[in-house]
Amino acid sequence: MNINYNSNSAFPDQVVPMEEKMTIKYGKQVADAIQSEWFAQGRTNGNRYLTTFNNFHTRRLYARGEQPVQKYKDELSINGDLSYLNLDWQPVPILSKFVDILANGISAKDYDIKAYAQDPESIKKRTKYAEGLAKDMFAMEIQQQVKASTGVDISNTNIPPENLPKTIEEMELHLQLSYKQSIEIAEEEAISQVLAQNKFELLKRRINLDLVTLGIAATKTSFNTSNGITLDYVDPAHMVYSYTEDPNFEDIYYVGEVKALTISEIKKQFPQISNKELSELQKYNSNNNYIYGWGAYDENTVQVLYFEYKTYMDQVFKLKQTDSGLEKILEKPDTFNPPANDNFDRVSRSIEVLFHGVKVLGTNTMLKWELAENMTRPFADTTKVEMNYAISAPRMYKGRIESLVTKTMGFADMIQLTHLKLQQVLSRMVPDGVFLDMDGLAEVDLGNGTNYNPAEALNMYFQTGSVVGRSLTQDGELNRGKVPVQELASSAGQAKISALISTYNYYLQMIRDVTGLNEARDGSLPDKDTLVGLQKIAAQQSNIATKHVNNASLYLTLRICENISKKIADALEFPLTANSLMESISVYNTQTLNEIKNLSLHDFGIFLELEPDEEEKAKLEQNIQVALQSGGIELEDAIDLRQIKNLKLANQMLKQRRRLKQERDQKVQQANMQAQADANALLAEKTAMAEVQKQQVLTEQKVNIEQAKSQFEIQRMQTEAEIKRMLMAEEFNYNVELARANRQTESLKEKEIEDRKDKRIKMEGTQQSEMIQQRQTDGPPKNFESSNDSIGDFGLEAFSPK
Repeated sequence: MNINYNSNSAFPDQVVPMEEKMTIKYGKQVADAIQSEWFAQGRTNGNRYLTTFNNFHTRRLYARGEQPVQKYKDELSINGDLSYLNLDWQPVPILSKFVDILANGISAKDYDIKAYAQDPESIKKRTKYAEGLAKDMFAMEIQQQVKASTGVDISNTNIPPENLPKTIEEMELHLQLSYKQSIEIAEEEAISQVLAQNKFELLKRRINLDLVTLGIAATKTSFNTSNGITLDYVDPAHMVYSYTEDPNFEDIYYVGEVKALTISEIKKQFPQISNKELSELQKYNSNNNYIYGWGAYDENTVQVLYFEYKTYMDQVFKLKQTDSGLEKILEKPDTFNPPANDNFDRVSRSIEVLFHGVKVLGTNTMLKWELAENMTRPFADTTKVEMNYAISAPRMYKGRIESLVTKTMGFADMIQLTHLKLQQVLSRMVPDGVFLDMDGLAEVDLGNGTNYNPAEALNMYFQTGSVVGRSLTQDGELNRGKVPVQELASSAGQAKISALISTYNYYLQMIRDVTGLNEARDGSLPDKDTLVGLQKIAAQQSNIATKHVNNASLYLTLRICENISKKIADALEFPLTANSLMESISVYNTQTLNEIKNLSLHDFGIFLELEPDEEEKAKLEQNIQVALQSGGIELEDAIDLRQIKNLKLANQMLKQRRRLKQERDQKVQQANMQAQADANALLAEKTAMAEVQKQQVLTEQKVNIEQAKSQFEIQRMQTEAEIKRMLMAEEFNYNVELARANRQTESLKEKEIEDRKDKRIKMEGTQQSEMIQQRQTDGPPKNFESSNDSIGDFGLEAFSPK
C-alpha cells in the first residue's frame, strides 16, 4: 500500500482511510517523521534532541553545584597556561540552596483530592437532595407537628431539626461541606489508593525538582491488565513532542520519550519480535546520534522511541428503515459510501483517536503500532481524546523553556569567578616583615665586647619587641640608622579582599532579586531592626514571585488525578485490576464503583482543595481565637473549623457557627428567663399560697384567740358573775350583818341614848335634888365635874390647855 504524504510535512497524510492508518507502514512513517524532527543532522552539528538534552543536563549540573569548570580555567589562564595558579576549582554550590528551598517548599504543600460528580444522574440526585433539604427547612414545624401527632417522620433528609440549615446561605454551605454522594467518596478513595500504590509523593518530588531546575516536568498515566493504573516519571531531557506554544501542551499531536532497553527487555515487552531481528538489533546497538549521557552510556542497550500519535477517524453508521417502521443502526467502515437509497442513510462523525508506537531509533524496526485500547476521553465531549502524558512548562515562549536555574546561571558563574579571584588574592598575600639597617647595627656595642648582629637583633625584637640603637655614631656624628629594626606592614590585599566579598554579595543578592527568593524565604538571618510584619510581607512577596512553579505542580497533580479518574472504569472491566481495587478500598465503595462501571453515566470533576499557607492560617486562627474568647463559638466548633482547608468556606462556617451559637445562647437565655419567670411565678404562687396559709393560720389563730378570748370572757364573766354573786351574797351577808349590826348599834345607841337619857335625867334629878338641898341648906356651890376624868385608859388631861 502506498502512503500519501503531505507535501509541507514529513508526516504521512491524515486524510486517508482508517484501514491505511492502522498499517505498520503508516506507523513507521510517523516514527520516521518524529525521528527526522528530533534526531536529524547528527551530533556534530547538533540536533533538537541532543541540544535539549545538553541544555537540561547543564541546568541540572548548575542546580547540583557540579557545573563544568573549564570556562573558569579559560577565564583565568594566560594562553591556556595555569602553571602559576594553585586554586580549588570545585564550584560553589550556591544555586542548590535556592533550588532545594523552592522544590521542597512546593512538595510540602498539602491538599485534598476532591471529586465532584457532574453527570446528569448525579446532578439530578444532588438537586433532589437540595429540594428535600429546602422542604425540610421551610416545613419543619409542620413535620414536627405530624410526627408528634401520628409518630410518623415525613422528613426528606433525616437530618435532626436542630441541625437543619436556617437560611439559603447555610443550605449552600451544608451542600458544600456536609453533602457527599457515595460515588464521589468512592472515586476519591480510589484515586488516593492509586496514588499511594504508585508512590506518588516520591514522584511529585522529582516533578517539582524538574519544574524548578528545567522549567518543565512530565508524567505518564497508563493502564494495562497486568499492573492496572500506573504512574511513571518522564524525564523531560528524553522527551519528544510536537511544536507548541501552550505551556500545558494541550495542543500537541504527538509526544514520546526515548528509553535505553537491553535486548532481554525488548524481548520481554515485545514477544512477537523474531530472533533474527533481535540479532540485528544486538549488532547495531544504536549509534552516538541517539545516545544520551554518553559519559555513563551502557553499550549493551538499544535506544527505543515510545510515542503516542493523535489523529482522527470517521465513525460511519448505516441507518436502515425496517419493514415495521423502526430504525436499525449498523456500524460500517469509513470506506462505506453507497449511492443514495430510500431504504437507508449513511450517518458519520469524526472523532479523535490515539495510536501507540514503539520504534528502535536508527533502524527500520517498528516494534509496535496499534490503536490504543483504553483511550481517555472527556465525558462532556467523547469526540476528543487526551494524551496519557501530562506536561507543563509554565515559562515557555515560542518553544523556549525558561527555569529558575537558567535565570541565575550567569550570576552563579560570576560568584564562582569571584570565589576563584578571592583564592588568588589570598594566595598572593604575604605576612608583615621587618627592615634591618646593617649600618645601624654595626654602630651598636652591647657592652660585652661584641657588636649587635642581625640574629641577635631579630631575637630581641620578636621576643621583647625592644630595639637597641644609637643616635650618634662612635665618631660622634648623627646616626641615620639609630633604629636598626623597623616593621614592614603589608596591607595591600585587604582592599582587594573587601572588594571581592562585596562583589560576591552583590551577585548573591542579584540571584535573590531575579528568583524572588529573598532573605525572608531562604533562611538568612534577617536584620535585627526589621519588623515582623515586614518580614511576613517579604516572605509573601517571595511566594508570589514563585507562584507559577507551584501552579504548574498543582496542574500536573490535577491532570494525573483526572487521568486516573477516567481510567478507573477501565480498571473495573478486568477481574485482576478490579480485585486489586477491592483489596485497596472498602467493599461498599467498590460496589459503588461497580455501579459506575455498569451504568457508565458518571462523570467526575476533579479539583484540589489546597491547604492555606501560614499567613492565611494565622488570619483564620486569629478569627477563631477572637470568637472563642468572646464566647461566639465552642471549642468543638474551633476544632471543626481548623479541619476546613478552604478559607472561604471556613469563614462562612465560622459566621454560621457564631450565628447558631448566638441563637442557642438566646434560646438558653430565653429558657433561663422563662425558667426564671416560671420560678418567680411558682415562687409567687408558693408565696401567695404560703400567705394564704399564713392568713388562714393567722385567721384560725385569731379565731382561736377570739374563741379563747370569748371563752376566757365567758369564763371571766362567769367567774365575775360567780364572784359578783358571791360578793353580792357576801355583801348581802355583810349588809345583813351590817344591818343587824346597825340595828344592834341603833338599838345600843338608842339604848345608850335612853340609858344616858336615863342617867342624865337621873343626874339632873340628883343635881336638882342637891341644888334644892344646897338652896335649902344654903350650902356651898356644888362641883358637878367628875372626879375621874379618864375613860378607861384614855385620859382627858391630854386635852388640858398648854
